[in-house]
Amino acid sequence: MSKKAIIVVDIQNDYFPAGKFPLKDVEKAADNAARVITHARKHGDLVVHIRHDSLEADAAFFVQDTHGVQIHDTVAKLPDETLIIKHFMNPYRETELKSFLDEKGVTDVVVVGNMSHMCIDAVTRASDDFGFVTTVVHDACATRDLSFDGVDVPAKMVHAAFMAALQFGYAKVVTTDAYVVAA
Repeated sequence: MSKKAIIVVDIQNDYFPAGKFPLKDVEKAADNAARVITHARKHGDLVVHIRHDSLEADAAFFVQDTHGVQIHDTVAKLPDETLIIKHFMNPYRETELKSFLDEKGVTDVVVVGNMSHMCIDAVTRASDDFGFVTTVVHDACATRDLSFDGVDVPAKMVHAAFMAALQFGYAKVVTTDAYVVAA
């Protein structure tokens, strides 16, 4: 049995062009995530889907019981795959993710999904802190343009800065092509 889990984070309808909070190049990232998931299924790796549900009924996006909160069809969950609902950026916080991975004997996690600067950063750092060998498939992740203190930062730069930080001390950061060839 594989000791690897693919953690598919927040690839939800609201992040796509018709959604309430679209990300830059999210379709391409989701297609790459689908390739990683297909590879995992062929190799017997666990696939764990993470979905962010907002607790507030007036939330800007990911409102419970809406189309926007649902997992996007590009990475649709199979009936035997696990779905973990989270209410915070870090999918380990107040969820069963850590105990589930431990119960399955997982030693390695592979992270794909959204947003590079938020939940991908949080799950990657926490995974490493928990002792998992952690890989991020960076072109299977998406983000958006940000602004801070009068500085506009394009999504490409946001993504690059976070991937560089994760690669420096928390994870191996690879492309989809490199991952599916090497894994």
